[in-house]
Amino acid sequence: MNSPIVQSTHGVTLAGGGPFSARDLKLALARAPLVVAADSGADRLLRFGVAPQAVIGDMDSISAAARAEIPLERQYLVPEQATTDFDKALRSIDAPLILALGFAGARLDHGLAAFSTLVARADRGCILIGPQDLAFAAPPRLTLTVAPGEPVSLFPMSQVTGRSAGLEWPIEGISFAPDGMIGTSNRAVARRVVLEFDRRGMLVILPRRRLDAAIRALREAR
Repeated sequence: MNSPIVQSTHGVTLAGGGPFSARDLKLALARAPLVVAADSGADRLLRFGVAPQAVIGDMDSISAAARAEIPLERQYLVPEQATTDFDKALRSIDAPLILALGFAGARLDHGLAAFSTLVARADRGCILIGPQDLAFAAPPRLTLTVAPGEPVSLFPMSQVTGRSAGLEWPIEGISFAPDGMIGTSNRAVARRVVLEFDRRGMLVILPRRRLDAAIRALREAR
């Protein structure tokens, strides 16, 4: 396995080329202060006055102006076309937490590809932050602190089964699949929600206000 491009004992904010706001960036940087861009995510960062510590990707969408502004030693070309820039960046980062912005944007195909990558790179502990929600790949066991009545949505990216405590609709005995039973719009009935899964493949989707709860849960799971 190749050595990671970015190594950090702190969290990493990973910026993609899709929409995100200055508020989104401030939210992420407060928890993950090292900044990395996936290809044209560098352009969005520079618009907010933030220079990435590294730019990773096939460099087919970053602007010439951004490449001229960012030192060459911070630009890491990964030329293969079989994977997305999100995947290229995730597999190149070794950090306890990655907060991803600009990957759940306007294009549906990009959003679906990002969700697929979250599951494929579940070991990276990445949380994708969207306009209203956040999503991450569920580890084998997860304990969340939420408020009763809050949504705890589950979306399978492959066939997966599990168990739960603290959900309005328990999941035990259900065979989830992307083309079959899904678990969106479930709700918490207790402050403590426990989820267990038999294999990798489930996405957990929470309100953005539960970002810190998601970070704590993933850290405990790791």
